[in-house]
Amino acid sequence: MPIRAVLWDIDDTLFDYAGADRTGMSAHLGREGLPGGYADVEQALAAWKRLTQVHWDRVARGLTDFPGQRRDRVRDFLGAPSLTDAEADDWFGRHLVHYEAAWSLFPDAVPALDLLAGDYRHAVLSNSSLAHQERKLRALGVRDRFEAVVCAVELGVSKPEAGAFLAACEAIGLPPHEVAYVGDQPDIDARGAVEAGLAGIWLDREGAGGRPELTRITGLDQLAPLLRGDTRFGAPSTFG
Repeated sequence: MPIRAVLWDIDDTLFDYAGADRTGMSAHLGREGLPGGYADVEQALAAWKRLTQVHWDRVARGLTDFPGQRRDRVRDFLGAPSLTDAEADDWFGRHLVHYEAAWSLFPDAVPALDLLAGDYRHAVLSNSSLAHQERKLRALGVRDRFEAVVCAVELGVSKPEAGAFLAACEAIGLPPHEVAYVGDQPDIDARGAVEAGLAGIWLDREGAGGRPELTRITGLDQLAPLLRGDTRFGAPSTFG
């Protein structure tokens, strides 16, 4: 059975999250000053990246909510556990101005969406919150490309759990075997999708490799040939 729809991850797949986060936090620290405990900006940026993952994992496990992870991330980053919710929100809000100013899609995102638009339906499955990702997609000018946006915070289940992928398939009314999922994480995205019965595709932008059991592309320009059955990119025959 051919693929009829593509489910997309957003951050670091279509949207350059890592680039925007780094640029935005660098600008924010330039205005706020380097917090104590960090030798330089690079050390602070590495800590912010690590803490972002730590606190998003807490959301995925149901240990906190979307505003809570932001506040706790700020407290940990600043080494200020007694910071009030309002103080943490204010600090994060000032960061958000710089972060959002750096938002951009990857250069290959819109061309890939354009190329696939006539032949495949499109939707989003993200481990973020619906309000956050809806706002992001609208700001980036691509919300109308997707017939559904499904997010883990509202679902109560997150990738790589099968329930997240199946809920997104249900949202577009297709069985999993007719849906491909594209994301930048080999396990959370590609392996999780495959285990849920979808065609999982790992977008390995950094060229890390090393996962021969996964269907892998290194740029979105390779996605259309893959879905249409061009085996130069490792496409299973069932993708055709």
